[in-house]
Amino acid sequence: MRYAQGGGLTGERRVFRGKLRMEAAERFARGDENSVIAHDLRVSVRSVQRWRRAWSQIGPRALASKGPASLPLLSDELFAVLERELAKGPVAHGWPD
Repeated sequence: MRYAQGGGLTGERRVFRGKLRMEAAERFARGDENSVIAHDLRVSVRSVQRWRRAWSQIGPRALASKGPASLPLLSDELFAVLERELAKGPVAHGWPD
């Protein structure tokens, strides 16, 4: 998923997704099928297949969160400037209303 400023998932959402992946890892070890895991965890079968492949090659640590996908492109100061300019509206910048 792509988002504007700040990109990616929130910290809470990353933790939640990490817990899902760890739950999946436990179920891989028990031998549960991908489709059953996907249904129970309410994720796509494709995601579970990717997780299982990584888990089988590297182990549970392969499913740990690696943090945010990217850093914001604008600093907080520049983002504040952008917000102020946008609040002025299009006319202030030479565009018709």
